[in-house]
Amino acid sequence: MTGLPQPLLPVRQRTGWSASLAQAIRNSADLLAALGLPREIHEQSPSGEAEFPVLVPQSYLARMRPGDPLDPLLRQVLPLAEEGVDVPGFLPDAVGDESSRKAPGLLHKYRGRALLVTTGACAVHCRYCFRRHYPYQQEPRRLEDWEPAFEALAADESIHEVLLSGGDPLMLTDARLASLIERLEQIPHLRRLRLHSRLPIVLPDRVSEELLQLLSSTRLTTVMVVHANHPQEIQLDCADALSRLVRHGIPTLNQAVLLRGINDEEDVLAELCERLIDLGVLPYYLHQLDRVAGAAHFEVPVEQGRELVAALRRRLPGYAVPQYVVEIAGEAHKTPL
Repeated sequence: MTGLPQPLLPVRQRTGWSASLAQAIRNSADLLAALGLPREIHEQSPSGEAEFPVLVPQSYLARMRPGDPLDPLLRQVLPLAEEGVDVPGFLPDAVGDESSRKAPGLLHKYRGRALLVTTGACAVHCRYCFRRHYPYQQEPRRLEDWEPAFEALAADESIHEVLLSGGDPLMLTDARLASLIERLEQIPHLRRLRLHSRLPIVLPDRVSEELLQLLSSTRLTTVMVVHANHPQEIQLDCADALSRLVRHGIPTLNQAVLLRGINDEEDVLAELCERLIDLGVLPYYLHQLDRVAGAAHFEVPVEQGRELVAALRRRLPGYAVPQYVVEIAGEAHKTPL
């Protein structure tokens, strides 16, 4: 993936979360070696890892079970030969991003809100990522390149909320993120700012005091949407990062994706929801897999998903049960299942 808005600092100058990112694992051989697994379990697709390379932070690695080739965190990030299988109905642009692009970096799908693709960079490369084929090289990098998007937002008074996405918006430095937020604050009819980020889960030290101050000091009501799929992710420094977001008064929601062999069991989903609720994080959505090319092996049948959510309703309080939804390109909202 490409599209960092500014160069990373040299390794010797990095501190905090950027230093942690510099230590991330960047190929499948090192990932398997770190877990004491033989390379033979990894059947790589001919182009999968070259086109969409491995990226796994050490914090996320530390939550994987050594010696277990079926570890649910490992399965989310390890390239497999199935990625190279062409499956009908699985497309490069599974959710209609291209048709909703209204200006460089600006996607407008739903009434009242619009999305900025702030960067193509992430701290982890999830193999089911619905934007793994997105043309990030076409999107703005310098703040001045965003002006057409800001002008489009300013011209549409029906838009009250802006989503920062990517890639991952928390891959921006605090200074770059602050500049972006300050520019959005100048648009009078904008009231809410929503960040969709995997970093509090996979690179928890990104949730620094400086970031928390930035997000809690803007005039815009700030909402953080994180992405955890398995209860094994919600522990150690990740649990602490989520707690700090909540304690700073930032409403924090979780979106999970239903993934075959990872969280397609009642007990797993129930424990995920309970761990989140115990930290003050609301289980928001359980997504049916976006049908992106290379991810068909993760798909769970919709009927099985419905049965799982029905089981959660019998087992958990209503506020702890996520909405089971799918995104259909061209529809005016997420579609409940």
